[in-house]
Amino acid sequence: MSAPVGRFAPTPSGRMHLGNVFAALIAWLSVKSQGGSMLLRMEDLDTLRTSEEFAEILRWDLRWLGLTWDLETPPQSQRSAVYSRYFDRLAEQGLLYPCYCTRSQLHNVNAPHLSDGTYVYPGTCRNLTAEEQAAFCRDPAWRVKVPDKLWTVDDRVQGIYKENLATDCGDFVVRRADGVFVYQLAVTVDDGEFGVTEVVRGMDLLSSAPRQMYLQTLFGFSHPAYGHVPMLMAPDGRRLSKRDKDMDLGYLQDRITAEALLGLLAYSANLIDTLTPISAQELASEFSWQKLRKEDIYLDLSPILG
Repeated sequence: MSAPVGRFAPTPSGRMHLGNVFAALIAWLSVKSQGGSMLLRMEDLDTLRTSEEFAEILRWDLRWLGLTWDLETPPQSQRSAVYSRYFDRLAEQGLLYPCYCTRSQLHNVNAPHLSDGTYVYPGTCRNLTAEEQAAFCRDPAWRVKVPDKLWTVDDRVQGIYKENLATDCGDFVVRRADGVFVYQLAVTVDDGEFGVTEVVRGMDLLSSAPRQMYLQTLFGFSHPAYGHVPMLMAPDGRRLSKRDKDMDLGYLQDRITAEALLGLLAYSANLIDTLTPISAQELASEFSWQKLRKEDIYLDLSPILG
């Protein structure tokens, strides 16, 4: 059996917050505890929000934490031609159609919505005639048709998650009206082409897994193992974001050691029994998915900040 391949794929649009760090840590620990290799990929599809300056800061932060990588793959902004080939494969299978729906139409209160407020695309543009399409005076987004089929994710953290794309998602966008390929297609192609065998990321992305599994099947890729880790929350219940400057690495590096931070994260996630500074290498030697906490983690930095 070949060694596993993991990846960390940050968006270089700002400094990492601790939720990003936690996902990177678990991804790294999982693959390194099995003797595998780690890939780094910059997900910079939105070139207006991302920059090489932030990408270099991310690399620095990961090195500071000891979360080194074995290969950095090309950033997504350089792979449009690759994504185009896979887009064309979907078109050849008759699975794509143009969508002219506006944002307000998609979020109309009368449209189908899930309990979390996410809309289910009702197929408004799926059967437009050529004449009806020509009547629109704007560039369309492109959606992929989904089957009425149940997809099951056996997640290492969250357990069994099931979703029928036809009723729980609807046909989804793979290329925006401005020509930019979207996350679902780009991630699927990148993971497949570079042989990623396990995907570790935040629990908020769990619903993306069935869509990516569907695209993996269409493109002939194997399904990776998934692990959607719990979300890190501030003590007051806020979800961490790049706006939380008191919890980004730029603030923390001047005040604590990497080992102190990793120790707090590992202790909060039930990976170690005692709050103590520890290196990533030391954590890898005793990592187990069975230890990892499943619920949201409310992170209190006071024990290490003093």
